[in-house]
Amino acid sequence: MPPGAGAVEDSILRRIVALAIDALGAPIGFISFAAAERQLVRVQIGIAGPLRPADALLPAGLIGQPDPIVIPDIRAPEWQDLIPAADLLGARFAVILPIGTPGEADAGTLCVLDTMPRQTPDARAMRMLAGLAALAGAERWPDSRTAAPRPPLRAAQLDTVFREAMVGIVQRDVEGSVLMANDHYCALVGRSLAELENLPAKAYLHPDDLARNEGRYRQHLETGTPFRIELRYVRPDDSVIWCEVNISFVRDDAGHIRSIITVAQDITRRRLTEQALRESREHHRHSVELNPQIQWTARPDGSIEEVGPLWISLTGTSPDQARGNGWIEALHAEDVAPTMRAWQEAVRQRRPVDIEYRLRCGDAYRWMRARAAPRCDEHGAVIRWYGSLEDIHDRKAAKQALGESEERLRLAVQAAGLGIWDYDTITGARRWSEELLGMLGLPADAEPTMAEALEIVHPDDRNKFRSIVTAVTGGFLPEAFEVALRIRRADSGAQRWLKSTGWKSVSGSGHLSRMIVTFQDVTEERDAEERIRWAATHDPLTLLPNRLALQEELDGAIALAAGTQERIGLMLFDVDNLKRINDTLGHDAGDALLRVFARRLVEVAPDGATIGRLGGDEFAIVMPAVGGVEDLMRCAASLLKSLRAPFAFNGRTLDCAASIGASIFPEHGNEPTELLKSADLALYAAKTAGRGRTRMFRPEMRSELQRQFSMINLAKDALANARVDAFYQPKIDLNSHRLVGFEALLRWHDQQGGTHMPADIRAAFDDPDLSIEITDHILTKVTGDLRRWLDQGYDPVSIAVNTSANDFRYDNFAERVLESLERCGLPSSMLEIEVTETVFLGRGAHYVERALRMLSAAGIRIALDDFGTGYASLSHLKQYPVDILKIDRSFISNLENSPDDAAIADAVIDLGRNLGITIVAEGVETRAQAQHLRKRGCAVGQGFLFGHPATADQIFPQWREGLYRD
Repeated sequence: MPPGAGAVEDSILRRIVALAIDALGAPIGFISFAAAERQLVRVQIGIAGPLRPADALLPAGLIGQPDPIVIPDIRAPEWQDLIPAADLLGARFAVILPIGTPGEADAGTLCVLDTMPRQTPDARAMRMLAGLAALAGAERWPDSRTAAPRPPLRAAQLDTVFREAMVGIVQRDVEGSVLMANDHYCALVGRSLAELENLPAKAYLHPDDLARNEGRYRQHLETGTPFRIELRYVRPDDSVIWCEVNISFVRDDAGHIRSIITVAQDITRRRLTEQALRESREHHRHSVELNPQIQWTARPDGSIEEVGPLWISLTGTSPDQARGNGWIEALHAEDVAPTMRAWQEAVRQRRPVDIEYRLRCGDAYRWMRARAAPRCDEHGAVIRWYGSLEDIHDRKAAKQALGESEERLRLAVQAAGLGIWDYDTITGARRWSEELLGMLGLPADAEPTMAEALEIVHPDDRNKFRSIVTAVTGGFLPEAFEVALRIRRADSGAQRWLKSTGWKSVSGSGHLSRMIVTFQDVTEERDAEERIRWAATHDPLTLLPNRLALQEELDGAIALAAGTQERIGLMLFDVDNLKRINDTLGHDAGDALLRVFARRLVEVAPDGATIGRLGGDEFAIVMPAVGGVEDLMRCAASLLKSLRAPFAFNGRTLDCAASIGASIFPEHGNEPTELLKSADLALYAAKTAGRGRTRMFRPEMRSELQRQFSMINLAKDALANARVDAFYQPKIDLNSHRLVGFEALLRWHDQQGGTHMPADIRAAFDDPDLSIEITDHILTKVTGDLRRWLDQGYDPVSIAVNTSANDFRYDNFAERVLESLERCGLPSSMLEIEVTETVFLGRGAHYVERALRMLSAAGIRIALDDFGTGYASLSHLKQYPVDILKIDRSFISNLENSPDDAAIADAVIDLGRNLGITIVAEGVETRAQAQHLRKRGCAVGQGFLFGHPATADQIFPQWREGLYRD
């Protein structure tokens, strides 16, 4: 053998062995050749240790046989005598093929082994193995005395087998580089050999298969044993194929793994077929399980063969009891004979059957519907009957109930005196009941003709009636319908409302066969509905359209004007002093004022205008075709003049005046909502300027509203970030100069730390919820400071907290105050509540009285602030538990120079002394003012003379001694 030739030949033979074991998916294989009366193993895969004689691996009787030998299971009886279990490397399966001519010098053996029993390989695999065996024996290396070897020819032959194999084959080294790959493998993965050379296998494995394949690969790499796995390859075009992959490991003479051979076979069609089969089985299973009908089959003679699993849940008996003719035992006795006749006749004639009978289900019988049809062969002979059993008991019961219901309906119609129109669409016959003739005012012998009916129907409803008749005769009506029509009675001409309700009956062919219409006189109900509709759109006090109706009118007017470019005028009225009249004279007087105002508004409003009451003291007028701003303002001035005349009520003369805010479409808004907002802003400006005025909307009014929003936002931000604080101003006993308490005054800080007065967020106090939140915050701050002062050893003093009308809106103010004191463990005597006179004038005045009485009973003193500046009457001092009257600073500031202010102050002091109420003078800034008040008997003073408002940390140390020093 030439130098190096053995290595080349061994490489070719190793490839042959690798192809052989991969063709069968086996782990072990070798090739041996004759040498000196024996065969020596030339190459081996899956066998540890050095090369040895072949008869050391196989019994000598199996070597050199002229035909291939296949042993599916060595432990089978026919092989156990020939091959001991200890032989064949512990193998259970073997394929042994001769190489060359047995007995000749070039004879040899190709052997493939597996440790598991296997089926006999198919013909294709055996042909491939025979080709590999022939290739191994062809052109064997001669010795040195013969002609030169031709290894390229053998390599070409091996390449041909490798390339033309019907499976994909690829060989990689242990680093993953491709050593060779046949065309079939490249086609499977959709890549050329050049593309595969530096591409790892996991690059085109399906992501869902990576972990599973990697685990199996590493497990078998440790032992070098081959394995089989099914996985998916992803091609560059994103198509996916399923492959059965056999992986084996090629070892060198030292037993080290040098390469890995992968044999892949496309099993996509098989997998799809398996998936379709599984889906078909699942579909069938779900169809059977979820089908409420019981499926069954019968033999050609009609005896039951199989019954579905629902039989046991329905009847309580097993399906075995129903087989053959056992199901007849469960039939109702009355149904046995007719059922058997129908079934036997169907079997005899080999035609479908559809019968109904009663079946015993537990302790009761239920109606069933049984249907069956035969499956026949090409000669018409029945192969099997297929049927279903459906529970129709509820349907039967419903049908019976429907019949009974129809009978009851007929009796009820007669008892209720409903009129009936019965129309047979097939014959064209019409019948009117006596009750219907009476409703129409027709004699009992009147012919039920369409002309007669049309004559009685109100002219405005005749088209509607014709449409119904056309739909009835044409069969276009739904199953049931309801319509209301007006008629004029034939005898008296009186107009009546009739409600007609119809039902249609359809024949088995799906055509309309009958129409029944009932008529009921609903005149009284319609009148009641009209009254309800009127009430829903009108104000019951003034009888004017309400907000809803006025909004609809405004919407319609604007929609119409948008197409004609007309102007629409809107005026909002606020009746002046309505709250004062309600509070002083009672709601009867207030209602009289509203009625007079509404009547006058209707009398003086321009023609074509719509007047409405929006609610409370607000009215509105919508005026179409307004000339412009001047036109609308002249109209408003005229209206104010006409409305202003006083009127008498219970012997008293009352004013009837209003403030007006106006806006014009489209200048002040293109939408109804925008126009209303503009008029509302103008009304707000009119009331702010002084009642009894008119203001036309101006864009700058929005900026004022924006300022209010800004104030509210500032207040919300200050609350959210704990920048609302309580400053304290001392109250001094004017006789002893001793500190008697403080008033808590709100201050708030901006983001830069600047301190601001409450006026900078005054709009927040008009917001109901926000003002309550501010009061609660101040109350929490005050009680917390009081608790801290007590804990620091200061003498207890009372602190007054200001409130607003909004605090009393929800009838829980007293509870909130008392809970705050209880949280801090403070006595009620340390807190005073200040209210202004406006609190008594709000809508929730009864809540105010309840809260103040509850607080007073708990020991909290009530102070009436700014006394004499508002609308309160002296009766409030009797009605509410007032302990303190505070003289407003406006009367104190000119006390020395104004006799009127001095007189008012003196009067309030005298009033308090006579009623036993403590008097506190606010705004004391000079000693002269303090001396005057002291001489007049005023008990307490408060103002800059005694101290400016300051924080808790600043104010209390200043008054540790509790004494004011001049």
